[in-house]
Amino acid sequence: MLTCAVITVSNSRTSADDDAGDLLAANLEQGGHRVLRREIVFDDIYQLRRAFSECIADPQIDVVVSSGGTGFARHNSVPEAVEVLFDQPIPGFGELFRQLSFNQIGAAAIQSRCVAGIANDTLIFCLPGSPGACALAWDNILRAQLDHRTRPCNFACRT
Repeated sequence: MLTCAVITVSNSRTSADDDAGDLLAANLEQGGHRVLRREIVFDDIYQLRRAFSECIADPQIDVVVSSGGTGFARHNSVPEAVEVLFDQPIPGFGELFRQLSFNQIGAAAIQSRCVAGIANDTLIFCLPGSPGACALAWDNILRAQLDHRTRPCNFACRT
C-alpha cells in the first residue's frame, strides 16, 4: 500500500465539482492505496511549488498525483512549477501518455504537457485536468505501475 496525495490544480474548481480529483482518489483507494491528502491549488507557480514541496517533504507521502494545469493556456504552469523540484524526471511517462491519448483524441494529444518525476523518493505524476485523461492515465499506466505485483518492474517497489 502506498500513501498518496491528490492535488487538483484549478482556478475555478471546488471540492463540490472536482471530478478529476474524485476519480483519482477513488482509483487510488480501489487500488489498495491510502489517500492521506487532498488539495485544490490555484494555478500559480509559487502556490504549486509550496503544495508539491510540502508533499515531497512529508515522509508519509509516497506518491503525488495531480490533475490540471498541464496545457498550453497562459495560466497553466504545472510543468514549470514542478519540474525544478525533480531529482529525477520520468520522461517516458509523458511520452507514453501522449501516445495513448493520441489514440483517443488525435493530434490534440500534443497539447498535453503532463510530466512525472521523483523528488526526495516521492513519485510525482502530473496529469491533465479532464476526468477522461485521468482515467486514461490510471487505467493504462498508473494502476499497474503503482502495483508491486506488476512485472517485470514497477514504481511501487521503488518506494
